[in-house]
Amino acid sequence: MQLNFNAFAVITIPKLKHTNSDNFFLLCGPCAIEGEDMALRIAEQVVSITDRLQIPYVFKGSFKKANRSRIDSFTGIGDEKALKILEKVSKAFDIPTITDIHEVSDAEMAAAYVDVLQIPAFLVRQTDLVVAAAKTGKVVNLKKGQFMSPEAMKHAVQKVKDAGNDKAWITDRGTMFGYQDMIVDFRGIPTMRQFAPTVLDVTHSLQQPNQSAGVTGGRPDMIETIARAGVVNHVDGLFIETHFDPANAKSDGANMLHLEKLEGLLERLVAIRKVVQSY
Repeated sequence: MQLNFNAFAVITIPKLKHTNSDNFFLLCGPCAIEGEDMALRIAEQVVSITDRLQIPYVFKGSFKKANRSRIDSFTGIGDEKALKILEKVSKAFDIPTITDIHEVSDAEMAAAYVDVLQIPAFLVRQTDLVVAAAKTGKVVNLKKGQFMSPEAMKHAVQKVKDAGNDKAWITDRGTMFGYQDMIVDFRGIPTMRQFAPTVLDVTHSLQQPNQSAGVTGGRPDMIETIARAGVVNHVDGLFIETHFDPANAKSDGANMLHLEKLEGLLERLVAIRKVVQSY
């Protein structure tokens, strides 16, 4: 069942540009906010690329990281400090922003600074958290649990609606395949698009979790393969984490796309989108 992107996703975020381009929309940025300079540097480059290619763009950055493998893993630079950086990015480039929340108390706090609240995959069945996000009136991006079927995501979307908010997205970030790998089942995309606009999280679906060192691995060499398949299968949006120095990123560097590779990738994906939309 093909849904109209404009009818479901664009009208919910006034700052979203290029909504008449018929492109997929893009959630893109670093895994975590490490500082103001890095956030502005990444946002500036991605805005330049997406403006040229007419791609609706939402800057992504986690204000804190709660789901960590080890207690000594990086969790953030401070909640309010990171949220203020997200707000500065939004104002500097006139773009919407998205961040993930982990506790009920995070919802109202983060909603004061960003346009979209994201529910992490591990937490998408936490009813209180989903409802708290929905009640802020912001768009709620529901990450499909690695342990959940595409069909089960209709219940997460319904929780948002039952809380009085019809602005929900679903993001597929892959499904566990054994203990240390993820796989994307592209059969789930048309299923989930019956419930809400559907985004493919390209980079997180290439994670290799549960490594013995306590640091998640990844397969960034497969980013283009997964992204191409998503566009061919009519995803409404793509989620891509990027950094100008992934090897030294403080979170998820193993599966992020190097910033210098983003423009070429998006050029090819836009070309594919045009072909797909012509049929």
